[in-house]
Amino acid sequence: MINAIILAAGESRRMGKPKPLLRFGDTTFLGRIVSVLRRSQVDRITVVLGAGAEAIQRSVDLSGIEVVINLDYDQGQLSSLIAALQHVPAETDAILLCLVDNPFVTAWIVDRVIAAYRETASPIVIPVCDRKRGHPTLFARSLFDELVNAPADEGSRHVVYAHKDEVVEVAVPQAAVLASIDTPEQYRARFGIDP
Repeated sequence: MINAIILAAGESRRMGKPKPLLRFGDTTFLGRIVSVLRRSQVDRITVVLGAGAEAIQRSVDLSGIEVVINLDYDQGQLSSLIAALQHVPAETDAILLCLVDNPFVTAWIVDRVIAAYRETASPIVIPVCDRKRGHPTLFARSLFDELVNAPADEGSRHVVYAHKDEVVEVAVPQAAVLASIDTPEQYRARFGIDP
């Protein structure tokens, strides 16, 4: 089983408003990612919320998706990943780690990452565009304990570095894997409107 985890618990300080609720066409960032994952080969979807959780749940259709509330969201991204890992089923073979500020990923990219994992059994699979690593990243169950125990200031990057010789990179032609929207300026540059 592949369990996608969407990290959407942060305070969005640089953006000044909740990134999960930023508009993406006729939906939101979180709504867009959820719809992409629903069309992909992931078997299960978990969304981690924290700041503004109630407003987000009222605004985004999360039916059929496990919602985990991270009360320690102010402790950083790793705290949300740990919260999610505490809820993944025992039969989970791997997690696909998705960030809510990277809403451009497509089902095709997700499926390429999952296919590479199934073909290679590598514990880490990362999509790459123009030789730059992006998201979403897949981690096999064998690394879950290391993710939970990673240094808070490094998070999953620590685990990737510790297993750098085992990482499989999947080349994709879409720069979507590199695009993250963290500030109003980045949002305006991408969408041509104010967030």
